[in-house]
Amino acid sequence: MELLDILLSASFWAAAIRIASPLIFATIGELICERAGVLNLGIEGIMVAGAFAGWISVWAGLPLWGGVAVAMFVGMAFGLLHSVLSVPFGLSQHVVGVGITLLATSVTFYTYRVVLPEVSSPPKIEAFQPFEIPLLSDIPLLGPALFSQTPLTYAAFVVAALTAFVLFRTPLGLAVRAAGENPSAVAAQGLSVTAIRMGAVVVGSGLMAVGGAFLTMSAFDSFFFDMVGGRGWICIALVVFGAWRPGKALLGAILFAAFDALQIRVQQTSLGTVIPYQIFLMMPYVLSILALVLMSRSAQVPAALMVPFNKGTR
Repeated sequence: MELLDILLSASFWAAAIRIASPLIFATIGELICERAGVLNLGIEGIMVAGAFAGWISVWAGLPLWGGVAVAMFVGMAFGLLHSVLSVPFGLSQHVVGVGITLLATSVTFYTYRVVLPEVSSPPKIEAFQPFEIPLLSDIPLLGPALFSQTPLTYAAFVVAALTAFVLFRTPLGLAVRAAGENPSAVAAQGLSVTAIRMGAVVVGSGLMAVGGAFLTMSAFDSFFFDMVGGRGWICIALVVFGAWRPGKALLGAILFAAFDALQIRVQQTSLGTVIPYQIFLMMPYVLSILALVLMSRSAQVPAALMVPFNKGTR
């Protein structure tokens, strides 16, 4: 009965949507990269860099949306480095991605220590506040969950919808998908596979960084080490769960976030007194792995994912 009360509460679903928001940004960013044929394992480090860049920019005096723009620019810069190494140079996307994660994380921590050498606890900023959409926020259950969120949460859903439209309803989206499926056909049309793939990685990395910035500028009001906490790796799995389609990936992010919000609340029930808390902590990951296994069996991987393309070769 306690579990049913949790699942039917508006606060639970509001928390699930809030937890899902950074995952949506980063998952969509990774999806764009992989649709173009590039696996971006730099996502974890890029999210860390975005979280720090957005926060420190606002702390230094920029407005909140200015901090979001700085975070996106930093993410795009790391994406550009990733794309240069993995696309025209054809280096291993696994190695490059892990290297970007290590580089971005290390640069972030070093910059933090340089900018704030004597600070024992990071300063706080005035983060994004929830904005209630008139009339819609009054809808029972659905209103508080979907229409009483911060502006960045609304932006996450807009990004997912816009990505789906561009990928499946525009010539640009067709070119991106073709670059990940049959790059030779793209080259035969006179288009540059290199430019398309590099552009996809740069844009996707920018969205990953915004996902990190959400943590410091919307979910919390400060930056602390390890706050990303492996969310980047979860987003890679969510892309597979969503079968490389934005709508399904968005639902996957909400599903994982719901599991996460549920484990926090279940710990506070009578079950939390008899079951070790570690069981609840691993619950969202176990359930997500099970869902991933079931969904990925029918998923079609982009045919040219992680396959370097050299014009004039087959």
